[in-house]
Amino acid sequence: MSVVGGPRPLDDGAVNDSSDSALALAATAPFEDFQQASDAVLALLQSRFPMGLWMVTRTVEDDWVVLQASDRSYGVTGGDHFRWSDSFCYRMVRGEGPNVAADSSSVPAYAQAPIGRDIPIAAYIGYPLLADGQLFGTLCAIDPQVRPDRSDDEPLIRLLARLLSTVLESQLHATQLSEMAAELMDSAHRDPLTRLLNRRGWERLVTQAQENLTMLGIRQCVVIVDLDGLKNLNDTAGHAAGDDVLQRTAAALGGSTRGADVVARIGGDEFAILLEEPDALEPAQFVQRLEAALVDADVAASVGWSVSGTGVSVAEAVAQADARMYEQKRLRRGL
Repeated sequence: MSVVGGPRPLDDGAVNDSSDSALALAATAPFEDFQQASDAVLALLQSRFPMGLWMVTRTVEDDWVVLQASDRSYGVTGGDHFRWSDSFCYRMVRGEGPNVAADSSSVPAYAQAPIGRDIPIAAYIGYPLLADGQLFGTLCAIDPQVRPDRSDDEPLIRLLARLLSTVLESQLHATQLSEMAAELMDSAHRDPLTRLLNRRGWERLVTQAQENLTMLGIRQCVVIVDLDGLKNLNDTAGHAAGDDVLQRTAAALGGSTRGADVVARIGGDEFAILLEEPDALEPAQFVQRLEAALVDADVAASVGWSVSGTGVSVAEAVAQADARMYEQKRLRRGL
């Protein structure tokens, strides 16, 4: 006897339908991040338009960093770097050469590019990647042999570059360290006296900064500030006087930084600053302004700084800044 409306056993066909549906959904699921999207685009391009090397790159001043690569001929991997001004992409962005050159020797700007003297490049494809209207890097390919003309395929490759730029811009906004710092500003990550990030929050921020450097090539300037004579002040004038110096220091540091920068108190008398994308800021000049602000606040301190980037992790930049701060402190004591 059957029960009308009761549960119906699943047959093999229903199970397969469910599995097929799950696979179909997974095939169109959003990418987790720009790196995953880049890997997928490079795999597609390499299968459709085979080249010796397809790359997603980042340019910072004259440093041209490979973020992801699909290599068949050159031995290039993510993290490798070249001189931006030597590249074909540099000339493409400046409008000196086309996006697609099946025979790059026929394009004077490419034939004269210094990188061609070190690496055999007979064919080239390149499109800029933009974020907030500014050049971020390129989606590009090179090959040691002349390749078939890809002019008819330009719309597809250009579309993929634009889609990558869209994903990139969204992730850059989502991974701004100032936003993460704001999320960390709870009692567990906040210094109660200065209201800045504490060491626990700073360490999480450094971890995120390293992820941004690895995946997106985003460099940071690390500044370490250590107060001179705070212990002696606490011993002679009391902790209230020491707390006043700490609060004045926090105010001076906060007043010297931009909205996207993050200031933390990472020790009893030690502060740290993380400056994202420091190139426009000119770190050496920033530190000079910071030291002047500390003098104006009547705060005696030693300062050291370093920049992460090609060959320098964020943790290494922190260590370098700390070492330079102690060197300045040693020199100050010798005066």
